[in-house]
Amino acid sequence: MGVWAVLIACVIVIAAPRARAASANDNARILAGLSVASDSPLAPLTSQAGWKAHSHGFDAAFKRVEDRQLSKIRAWSKNNVPASPVLFYMFSGPDFLYANSFFPDASTYVLAGLEPVGQIPDLETLPRSGVDGALRALHASTQSALNLSFFITKDMKRQLRASRVGGALPVLYVFLARAGKTIESAELVGLDDAGELHSGEEAKGRVAGVKIVFSNPDGARKTLYFFSADVSDASFAKHGLQAFLDKQGAGSALLKSASYLLHSGNFSQVREFLLTRSVSIVEDDSGIPVASFGPDWRLDAYGRYSGPIAIFSKNYQARLARLHQTQGHRPLPFGIGYRWRQSDSNLLLAIKKRSENSETNAQKKAATP
Repeated sequence: MGVWAVLIACVIVIAAPRARAASANDNARILAGLSVASDSPLAPLTSQAGWKAHSHGFDAAFKRVEDRQLSKIRAWSKNNVPASPVLFYMFSGPDFLYANSFFPDASTYVLAGLEPVGQIPDLETLPRSGVDGALRALHASTQSALNLSFFITKDMKRQLRASRVGGALPVLYVFLARAGKTIESAELVGLDDAGELHSGEEAKGRVAGVKIVFSNPDGARKTLYFFSADVSDASFAKHGLQAFLDKQGAGSALLKSASYLLHSGNFSQVREFLLTRSVSIVEDDSGIPVASFGPDWRLDAYGRYSGPIAIFSKNYQARLARLHQTQGHRPLPFGIGYRWRQSDSNLLLAIKKRSENSETNAQKKAATP
């Protein structure tokens, strides 16, 4: 009987399922203060007091930004902004939150900023103190984006540098999870000079980035790229980012809180790329100057333009002021950018006329029996 008991025990051990590893989506949900499945290795974290406080804090913060801005942005965008399969979002930092709100129908999002990418978050490898520190750093680093609509890059770098989970990636994870997305995979990548992606050892020494594949609640699969890249004329074309963007085809662009860098001669290449390859551009006054748009663009001004904040006062645009005056007041139902109060914010919606005409012709053809 003893032999049979041993054999039965061995069979039971062999047949027992192995504990699954925590997925990228599990890590994102824990970082975002959202629950995970009971069989996740990270599920025990949700019973800890520190995580519960983190979850309650994020619940309140995301409800405020949803009610104050994001729901209104989605409604405004649905009524005004043409759908586009690709979004170019330069000077973005890890801001998937607003990229998704302005362009929810895009299937490819390409974001670029100076923030380091960081490593793929893996909370299983951290001690309890490391997890608690990561959650505190995420709260601190996302506050300006949730309250003011933009990141303060130097502050975010400092806050996340002190965490065991650093860089842009944990913030991207949080925004994806809180937007109801399911992360299917996340891979660190590098761009070569020809705009080709490399992973693993071949990614080292190149323009650092991450490729995240995620899905909507309806199952639609999408791809998000974030590159830690200098987009000034000294680097934009030279180090592969422009070549990579060219491979994405025509798209739309989002520009906000961009430090008025596109007003400078040092960023002429990325400015020209966006004007050439975009079919529509949504921007506040810190983006491409109105004077740079040619006659092939239709420009619609929204909100109130009262000039830049004091530290950017030299970037006042008389043409933009005249555009607002000529077109009359088109209300903007949310605040955005450096002048983040609703009553003081402005947006420009630029739509390329040939794209607009093509869309109209396509609609006419579709309506023809």
